[in-house]
Amino acid sequence: MFNQPCKIFFNKYLKFLIVIFLFLSLHACGIYRKTDARTIPTDGLEKARKNIEEGRGISLKNLTGDKKTSYEFASSNPLWRATLTTLDFLPLLNVDYSGGVLVSDWYSDKLNSNTFIKITINFLSNEIRSDSLKIIIHEKKCLNSSPNSCTITLLKSNIEDELRRAIISKATILDKDKKLTK
Repeated sequence: MFNQPCKIFFNKYLKFLIVIFLFLSLHACGIYRKTDARTIPTDGLEKARKNIEEGRGISLKNLTGDKKTSYEFASSNPLWRATLTTLDFLPLLNVDYSGGVLVSDWYSDKLNSNTFIKITINFLSNEIRSDSLKIIIHEKKCLNSSPNSCTITLLKSNIEDELRRAIISKATILDKDKKLTK
């Protein structure tokens, strides 16, 4: 159908089109990004600072040098310490200081072995205020020792308020002691 010179020309033309198509498709994907040398700092520290400001890097130290980094651990937070002290009788399932969550395991006293409670405390703020804590209490009642016979409900009682009052009062005492020792 085609003679030999036409086939050679067609094959070269087809290869050229494929290369152009690949270049354009890769260019559109963002592999190549046009930059301006006037906007990119030449110093390594300046480049790192700019990348961190733009959210493209991590900081292992404070690059500005004028601000001090302050770390607050659970042992220095009176609200957190007061909660752990108040709930020291409960087995804890999840304790996440950075996430501000404390979850107890199911607990039952010796008197009523078919009723269990589970307490979840969310820390909404580090301030010692009653609205800094969100306390959720679940109750599990089992008819017999079979785990399939249990029902779990959200418990609405005065236990929430009593816990909140105990934690806040203990946190206030710990905070006053902390300020006196400074």
